[in-house]
Amino acid sequence: MNITTVGIDLAKNVSHVVCCNQAGKIVSKRMLRRSEILHYFRKLPCCLVGVEACASGHYWAREITKLGHTVKQIAPQHVKAYVRGNKTDYNDALAVAEAVVRPQMRFVTTKTVEQQDIQALHMLRKKCERDRTANANAIRGLLYEYGVTLNQGIKNVYKHLPELFADDADNGLSALFKTLLKQHYQKLIELDAHVKTYTKQIETLSQSEPCQRLQQIPGIGPITASAFYQHVGNGSTFKNGRAVSASLGVVPRQHSSGGKHNLLGISKRGDGYLRTLLIHGARAVMRTHAKKDTPLARWIKRIECTRGKNKAAVALANKMARVGWALLKHNQDYQSVHMTTQ
Repeated sequence: MNITTVGIDLAKNVSHVVCCNQAGKIVSKRMLRRSEILHYFRKLPCCLVGVEACASGHYWAREITKLGHTVKQIAPQHVKAYVRGNKTDYNDALAVAEAVVRPQMRFVTTKTVEQQDIQALHMLRKKCERDRTANANAIRGLLYEYGVTLNQGIKNVYKHLPELFADDADNGLSALFKTLLKQHYQKLIELDAHVKTYTKQIETLSQSEPCQRLQQIPGIGPITASAFYQHVGNGSTFKNGRAVSASLGVVPRQHSSGGKHNLLGISKRGDGYLRTLLIHGARAVMRTHAKKDTPLARWIKRIECTRGKNKAAVALANKMARVGWALLKHNQDYQSVHMTTQ
């Protein structure tokens, strides 16, 4: 059959595969159940396999690569342009097969199991933090209906909530509502314990050599270092530091035409969680360097005076991402001159 390119439209139970020859002509089409995918690719000759970067995409990319194939993942928005006709599973698989051979196509790097473990830790920790904040705000809203107000902030809820459901508390709350408050407080305690557990595990993983080098950069701690490492890896999949910052969305968005270059706000592409961590770290650096007279402090003040605080924070986050890539790519330690060179 002379199959050179395969496009696979992944799904939870049934996936669709389209095989093409060197001329791009369809040679074979198959519908595969989950248990049949690896057996099917084991019988195929080594070829280029295109996979849409969706749920389970990294897993299948790793497993199919073990069978000798070259697997490349493509973001769904880049596949959409190659879909012709009605949306069907076979048309989607064919679009993947056509997109994967484009010379200028951008691919998603397949994550290792270690990187996915770190990503899972961060996602679960973020979810617990979100649930903790939502539950704290919900109980503050309920208390306000009873005429009891609590100041904003998680610490105020943890501090004053036990005083409200105490047996000897004379605050006009009924015995039933005090019982509900006590149960809700236990839920907050459990969420806080989960957050602390995930944080300790992240700090333990950040003791690796690459994460230790990243933590030498001002504004990057254990959490940001581990999140950055799971996104960049050893840096070999990115052409340069700007490619890293562009993948995180901390570069200007363009709307240029007719030879006129129009730069807008940041693109906000890629991992929004990591972008938030970098910008918050940049704001911390700006705060700590406000009264210093170092090259980095002077650079921050110059950008802040000409462009404002917010753009200065994003510019510093951009620089942190570039320096982080350089340290991972070249196995170097951080030096202060890295943050002041253009």
